[in-house]
Amino acid sequence: MLAAILVAVAIFSLASPYFASFANAGTILRNSVELLLSGLGMTLILAIGGIDVSIGVVMGLAAIAIGRGLGAGFPPLVVALSGPVVGALLGLVTASVVVLGRIPAIVGTLGLLGVYRTGIFVLLGGQWLSGLPKSLTDFLSVSLAGIPLNAIVIVLAYLVIWLVLRRTPFGLHLLSIGNSEDKARLSGVAVVRVRCAVFVIAGALTGLAATFYVGTYRNVEMSIGSNLALDAVAAVVLGGTSILGGKCSLVGTVFGVLLLRILQNGLLLIGVPSLWQPVVTGALLIGTLAFEVMAHRLKFSDIKWAK
Repeated sequence: MLAAILVAVAIFSLASPYFASFANAGTILRNSVELLLSGLGMTLILAIGGIDVSIGVVMGLAAIAIGRGLGAGFPPLVVALSGPVVGALLGLVTASVVVLGRIPAIVGTLGLLGVYRTGIFVLLGGQWLSGLPKSLTDFLSVSLAGIPLNAIVIVLAYLVIWLVLRRTPFGLHLLSIGNSEDKARLSGVAVVRVRCAVFVIAGALTGLAATFYVGTYRNVEMSIGSNLALDAVAAVVLGGTSILGGKCSLVGTVFGVLLLRILQNGLLLIGVPSLWQPVVTGALLIGTLAFEVMAHRLKFSDIKWAK
């Protein structure tokens, strides 16, 4: 992944005089904030063998709640926390449908995608929520020792999740569910509780992404988060997390997000319309999944041959 990032940087630096600049690097990092947070949640979901295609509209609904709170004059701290809270509640709804309702994740979250997208249209009344007060923007613009707040929050989020995965029974149970849910259940793992917790955590992280989104752009558009699910799954899978479950890489997710944003930024600078960005993302995802499935089949064939 690091080699791929370096190659992409070298190619776009030669192709565009505007790519290799501190200003453009700052733009890439700024555009990576929401995807880094939502991608962290998607990493956990894929690790248990699930998927959530509704995270884009979850971010949209959380963003609307934040925007309404700003418009009502609530304190910026309360508004900032409303994003993760709304995201966690929507994650609980997802868990109820997928885990408690025993509906396949792709089907359940696709249904919620339609419901939530309609909810966004109704809540916004077909219009953008724009011109929001600057109180949240000013609140989130603080820095510690010259380090921006969003960078601190992202590092802390990844550090906490890494410690949970590597140092707690919850992390072991999470990965064991991804490897084999039936075996995890027979081993005494509270499968339902762990899976529900993963969707709630992922929802909270997506809601936190909405907080930084609104704080940066000060508006909520109708199409908010339309490509977030595709970008998140692509970045996480590119980073080495298995779509089949049981394996994840947080560092890989970070590299996957950076590679994806570098590609999107570089293609835009060399004149490729943004309309084609999802095509590139989709092609990368399909290629990565095809490679993983092929590798899995070869490994299985080797096991059968050995027997």
